[in-house]
Amino acid sequence: MDEGTPHHVNEGTQGQDVIVGIDLGTTFSLVAICDERGPRCIPDDQGRALLPSVVRYESPEATGPLRTLVGWQARDESAEHPRTTISSVKRLMGRSLSDAAGDASVLSYEVVEGPGQTARVRLPTGGAGRLVSPQEVSAAVLAELRSRASAALGATVNKAVVTVPAYFDDAQRQATRDAGRLAGLDVVRIVNEPTAAALAYGIGLERSARRNAVPPEGVSVAVYDLGGGTFDVSILRVSPASEAGETSYYEVVSTAGDTRLGGDDFDHALARHVLDSTSGQRLDDLDAGDRRALVLACERAKRELSDRLVATVVANLPSGGVTRLDVTRETFESLIAADVERTFQACARAWNDAEAKLPPGGVESVVLVGGSSRIPLVRRRVAAFFGVEPYAALDPDQVVALGAAVQASILQHAGTGRVVTGGGVGRPLLLDVVPLSLGIETVGGAVAKLVMRNAAVPAVAREMFSTSVDGQTSIRLTVYQGEREMAEHCRKLGEFHVRGIPPMPAGIPQLEVTFLIDANGVLNVAAVERRSGVRAQLQVVPNHGLTREEINQIQLESIAHTKEDMTRHRVTDLIASTKLDLKWIGETLARWRSSLEPEYVRSLEAGLGQVGAMIDAASADWRSVDPDAMHKAKDALDRASMKLHETAIREALRTTGSPPPG
Repeated sequence: MDEGTPHHVNEGTQGQDVIVGIDLGTTFSLVAICDERGPRCIPDDQGRALLPSVVRYESPEATGPLRTLVGWQARDESAEHPRTTISSVKRLMGRSLSDAAGDASVLSYEVVEGPGQTARVRLPTGGAGRLVSPQEVSAAVLAELRSRASAALGATVNKAVVTVPAYFDDAQRQATRDAGRLAGLDVVRIVNEPTAAALAYGIGLERSARRNAVPPEGVSVAVYDLGGGTFDVSILRVSPASEAGETSYYEVVSTAGDTRLGGDDFDHALARHVLDSTSGQRLDDLDAGDRRALVLACERAKRELSDRLVATVVANLPSGGVTRLDVTRETFESLIAADVERTFQACARAWNDAEAKLPPGGVESVVLVGGSSRIPLVRRRVAAFFGVEPYAALDPDQVVALGAAVQASILQHAGTGRVVTGGGVGRPLLLDVVPLSLGIETVGGAVAKLVMRNAAVPAVAREMFSTSVDGQTSIRLTVYQGEREMAEHCRKLGEFHVRGIPPMPAGIPQLEVTFLIDANGVLNVAAVERRSGVRAQLQVVPNHGLTREEINQIQLESIAHTKEDMTRHRVTDLIASTKLDLKWIGETLARWRSSLEPEYVRSLEAGLGQVGAMIDAASADWRSVDPDAMHKAKDALDRASMKLHETAIREALRTTGSPPPG
């Protein structure tokens, strides 16, 4: 007997690289640093901390490197380039096409199935199109943030702490790490977004604790995180240090959420209402450009309705015409009420899981995170559910990035165990949890759970399994994540095989399986058959992630095309500068030809013709010219034209008393 599923057996900084914090968001992303001045976000050259998580692929080719435009311009022009502008890609990270079907229907670009059942973006190019993974799109955003931080800090940034929704599963976390690697970043830690927000919140508590305004046992904090594409809630016990140098504790007690619920859904709900009220069309009926223009207009109106009772949705459609509708805050709140209530279903789960560790009064403070938490309806419902007014001193758009920077500082100063936060020097200890249970499929399709949800990380769990059929020489171990009891209702993360087991009667082999979850929440699995010593282990590469080979290939392609990109850049610059030279030389020659020897004129015209032909060829196809030869021809023409310019100056002075223009 070759193989079968296992049978469950019950048995008892100085000199260091700077590390930045990055909030890789669905709608906006930020990068932050933490030093003696405290944590702060790094703005762009126009003073904007937020970077739209939007990437446009410019003139994508079937092969070769992809040229990208990232950020504000890509976002503002997305309605004109709907098929090549990628937004909200975080919703596709680490997911299959079937997982992403609900989101793909409202996106302006095409989402198709790629290798390993992964959701991929198909760019409109020659032939069947070119597939781009969500990791590559996210890498472009991370690379832009890395470049911003490097410029501001005066040193190349190579390491980062990156945040993810607390309810991201193993596949989505691995996809985030892969995106960092593609951007040239070593992701030294993945931190849950609500936990990062609590770290930023804790800095203020440090000051309060030193004023004896916080009890020694700390406070219970709920972090309500409603972003552009995901929702999370985490309940923590935060015990700040009362004096500099003491240890402060951040213990995540429970977490819950929904990775398919956020501000994007509110935008789409408003867009559907606008269409229904103006034309009777469905959102899916619009072409990609019109749909994108309308959704952007609805996003702007949504933001206005947080401060005003009425806003006007004005969408200039690329296909022609304008869609316009006045919307009241009351109407908008009625459109999103059901989705907002879904967030409190998750809040109730988190509360129930944490109840035993909460004080008699329940949650003592609520921190709001994410731009959508500014919506008045959300704030009213949060206050009503938790029984306390939300803490509003922190910018909900920036708080996660600030917390990531605090965690980055913790890691950067790990040798000393101390971290500079601007509010003093302490020794923060962060205790996070596993968002979803993890287990192994057993005979009959059941799941034996080794690690339960809300278990503290890092975590180690071991279980014994055996065979269910005589003579098995191989056991397939399939890893699942989820809360249901049967494998068909849980998320398959991957599988591996323990081969070479000596044939034995069913139930005799002793297979010890170990789950190790690191501080990033990433799962490693090992198995050993005790009687024979046969071993197998792996870091689970989810079915819906990039394989290590794909990651390596993408990186190799980037390296391989570096010379090509630099050559293209050089040719482009040569074309621009040489065209200007030809203009000046041609105009001067036309004016002073009669003052020059015929032989010299013929020689100069031959040079102009040769260089002009090179420019024409390079403009048609940059690969058709040798940039070194082109530079030499340009240089030779410049030297040959010196006599022309000297003659022009001399003749101009003789006839007018002033040198020629230029």
